[in-house]
Amino acid sequence: MRASIEVTGLRKRFGRTVALDGMSFTVRPGRVTGFVGPNGAGKSTTMRVILGLDAADAGAALVGGRPYRSLRDPLRHVGALLDAAALQPSRTARNHLLWLARSQGLGTRRVDAVIEQVGLGSAARRRTGGFSMGMRQRLGIAAALLGDPPVLMLDEPVNGLDPEGVVWIRGLLRSLAAEGRAVLVSSHLMSEMQDTADRLVVAGRGRVVADTGVDELIAAASRGRVTLRTTAREEAMAVLAGAGATVAVTGRDTLTVTGPEAARIVALLGANGVPFAEVAAYRATLEEAYMDLTGDAQEFRAGAGREAAR
Repeated sequence: MRASIEVTGLRKRFGRTVALDGMSFTVRPGRVTGFVGPNGAGKSTTMRVILGLDAADAGAALVGGRPYRSLRDPLRHVGALLDAAALQPSRTARNHLLWLARSQGLGTRRVDAVIEQVGLGSAARRRTGGFSMGMRQRLGIAAALLGDPPVLMLDEPVNGLDPEGVVWIRGLLRSLAAEGRAVLVSSHLMSEMQDTADRLVVAGRGRVVADTGVDELIAAASRGRVTLRTTAREEAMAVLAGAGATVAVTGRDTLTVTGPEAARIVALLGANGVPFAEVAAYRATLEEAYMDLTGDAQEFRAGAGREAAR
């Protein structure tokens, strides 16, 4: 059952555009690995190279130690969802899966099992042309699970899912990893990655910017910052800025302070008679940590709003 994805030094150009510039990482069994990065970072190209849909100019991408194209009955080795809309609309959900199953030597019993697993039992005999985006996502996930593979690759699996579906896919991904599978999930939703992934591969401009545990990344982004709650916001800002701290307003009565440690902040406020309700270590969100890492790798950057456009 145990297998991994190994990406080593992938390079790929499309004309003058460098899509991959030495992309390297490993997706190990028993964990959910999030694959994130801004548009143009190389995530989709990397996944297509892993699946043999694009050829790299240099480097290697292996699944269980072998190139995807060398795998016999590949659905038994790796299950993938790249485009949930890639369906024949006149086929029913069950017939779509039966067609895939027969190409891999799989039986109808397995088809019916994955249909129930993804919650499409009542829609199995409906034509996919009438499916919502969420239903198509579920069908795509069913197809990925069809061969009971040790490796799974899912691109934006929560797209189109309702809140119940989001909770379901979160639990599914965790359970698949707990069974010893290697699970790679590409997503733009940092909140989902924070709740689902064990490890994060952050891509930017065709290469890996960070490859680390989610908790470690958040801890690094949180370090050196303190949350301060006070009803005397202006006075606190003046005192702390005067002591060399960097202070940001994050709420009506909340400041984030960078520089002095919590004990020093308490001493400064006490010495100047500034009341406060709480001084605590700041915990960054995964989104903040991600933005810190990828700020220089954004290919497209919007303006700051109306005032910036004037």
